[in-house]
Amino acid sequence: MTRSLAPRAAAAVAATLLLAACGGSPTAGPEKAGQAESGAKGNAKAAETYQRISALSGRQRTDELVKCAEKEGALSVYTSNTDIDPLVEEFSDRYDIEVSVYRGNSESVLQRVLQEQKARYHGNDVIETNALELNVAQQEGLLSPYEGEMRDAVRKEGRAEGWTATRFNTFVIGWNTDLVKPGEEPESYEELADPKWKGKLSMEIGDVDWFTALHHHFIEKGMSEQEALDLFQGIAANSQIAKGHTVQGELLSAGQFSVAISSYSHTIDKAADKGAPVAWKPARGEAVQPVVVRPNGVGLMKNAAHPCAALLFVDYELSDGQKAVADAFRVGSTEEAATAVEGLDVVTVPEQELLENPKKWDELYAKVTRAASK
Repeated sequence: MTRSLAPRAAAAVAATLLLAACGGSPTAGPEKAGQAESGAKGNAKAAETYQRISALSGRQRTDELVKCAEKEGALSVYTSNTDIDPLVEEFSDRYDIEVSVYRGNSESVLQRVLQEQKARYHGNDVIETNALELNVAQQEGLLSPYEGEMRDAVRKEGRAEGWTATRFNTFVIGWNTDLVKPGEEPESYEELADPKWKGKLSMEIGDVDWFTALHHHFIEKGMSEQEALDLFQGIAANSQIAKGHTVQGELLSAGQFSVAISSYSHTIDKAADKGAPVAWKPARGEAVQPVVVRPNGVGLMKNAAHPCAALLFVDYELSDGQKAVADAFRVGSTEEAATAVEGLDVVTVPEQELLENPKKWDELYAKVTRAASK
C-alpha cells in the first residue's frame, strides 16, 4: 500500500472527529439503532469478560471461550488486511460463529471506527490494521489490553500497548535475478550509493516509515545527521521512483530496474513463487541488513458487543491462524512463525515518533526522493 502514513493518519483523526461531531455514524441508521448499546454498559460487559477470560489459560481458557463465543454467535472485524479471507473462513468453519468483515485501507478503517465510536455505535469487536492506526485507536482510549499465553509468544517488536501484532510487513532489498547475477547482489545500503547503480534502483514514494526507521538506525550506529541524509540522497540519485509496492514489485519482475530498495518481503516471495526472477536472499551469504519491520496487528474494542468471540478470534489468529499468514507469504508475529527474519538484524518503525512529528519526516523523505533519477 502506498501511503504517507504519519500525516494521513493524523488527518484521519481530525477529519473523522469533525465529521462525527456533525452527525451520526453512516452505518448506524434507524434499521441498526437497536444494535447500539450505551457506552457504559458496553464497556462494563466487555471489561468483565476480558478480565474473566484473561485469568484462565490452556484448555480451560479455550473451552470457556468457545462456549461463550458460540453463545454470542457473531463477530465483527474491521480490517485492512487484504489476505484475511482464508483466516476468517477457517475460523468460521471451526466455530459456530457468523463473522462479518469490513475491509478498507488502513485510513478508512480508522475513520470508520472513530466516527462510529463518536456516535456511540459499536460496530466492530476487533480492529485489525497497521501499527500507526492502531496506536491512534489506543490513544483515543478505544482498545482493551489483550493478555495471555498467545501474546507472550509474539516477538517483542509486536507487543504494543493496547494491541498485538499478528504479522510484520518486512522491508527488504530485493533484486531481479536476471539482471543481478549470483555474487553481484548488493551487500549494504552504503554500496547502493555508488554511481555504478545509476538508474538501476527503485525507491517507493510513500516509504516514510522505512526511511525514518533506517535514519534512526544509522544515527545510532554513529553517523551524523548530514551523513545519513547524504547516504539516502546518494541512493536516491541512483533510483527511479515507484508509487506503490505492488507496482514496484511488478516492475522489478519485468526488469524495469535491477534492485528495489524497500520492497515488502511477501511481495517478492509471492512473485518468486509464481516464477518471477526475483529474490531478496542470495543463494549464498546474507540478506542486506538491517531489515525494517512494521507490525500490523489486532486490537480488542473496549465496548465490543461480542467480547468472547473477539478474544477467541485473536487467540486463533496468534496460534493456528499463523499458518494462513504464512500461506500468504507474510511474516508471522510469533517467534515460531517469524522464521523469515530469524537471525537477521531487525529494526522497527518508530511509530510514536511518526505520530508526534509527521511533517518533519514527510518533508525530509520528500527532500531525499527529489534527488532521484529523472
